[in-house]
Amino acid sequence: MTPVSLHVLGSINLDIVASGAPLPKAGETVTGASLARYPGGKGANQALAARRLGAEVCLIGRVGRDIFADEALASLRREGVNLSLCTTDDHLPTGMALIAVSPEGENQIVVASGANLGMTEVPDFGDAPLLCQLELPISTVAKAINAARGFVAINLSPALPVPDALLSRPDLVVVNAGEAAFYAEKLHQGQGLVVITQGAAGAVIYRRGTAIARATPPAVDVVDTTGAGDCFIAALCVGLLEGHPPDQALAFACTAAALATTRPGAQTAMPLRYEIEAYLRR
Repeated sequence: MTPVSLHVLGSINLDIVASGAPLPKAGETVTGASLARYPGGKGANQALAARRLGAEVCLIGRVGRDIFADEALASLRREGVNLSLCTTDDHLPTGMALIAVSPEGENQIVVASGANLGMTEVPDFGDAPLLCQLELPISTVAKAINAARGFVAINLSPALPVPDALLSRPDLVVVNAGEAAFYAEKLHQGQGLVVITQGAAGAVIYRRGTAIARATPPAVDVVDTTGAGDCFIAALCVGLLEGHPPDQALAFACTAAALATTRPGAQTAMPLRYEIEAYLRR
């Protein structure tokens, strides 16, 4: 099969992860965590996940002119993601995410967007399929979607007020249950597919408000849920672009996301194609 192509417009961060301690309540200090650094950001995570699934991926993003930029891009370079449309900001630092991961694998995340907020212009990406999220300025995402001439997918995360075009134009909209509650019936105003994920309970695909497919992930030993949602949408896009029916693409995406929770980190945890297919054959 000829690899599908995908342009990903999105954030590039360096994740600072403290894991192994209970998640703190407001005003509380917890100790006993171990510290690690991983490349991250929703855009970069989704680009790497799609690349590991066999797609030819070009990432459109922005980093700072600092010591963290190379570290944030290292995994993408190593895996063969095209970075020719990534730019450098002379004033804002590379984006950073501060992540706490509990012993059960749940997380809390605070993002300092940095150079991602300097991404105000979008290059011409032709007819290439486009995947984007909301960790860049909304106006930038809107420009890209308005300019897109091919398949468009959007992960409406984090939940933010958005122009109607970001809800009605995409061929695929993906949200989790909390984000679905935020957007409510506006989610279903377009003609494309809408997917609502529900963690371990799986995911449902809707078309014009009617459920057309459901899937549940395999039971796994969860280590870290960071990046699982990014893995899900990347896998779903790859499956749909390869021409698989929605129910098969959804099962593929649920399995990919589940496997991503079995390892620490976001990009480091993204599964390879053969791992997913081996699970699906069981």
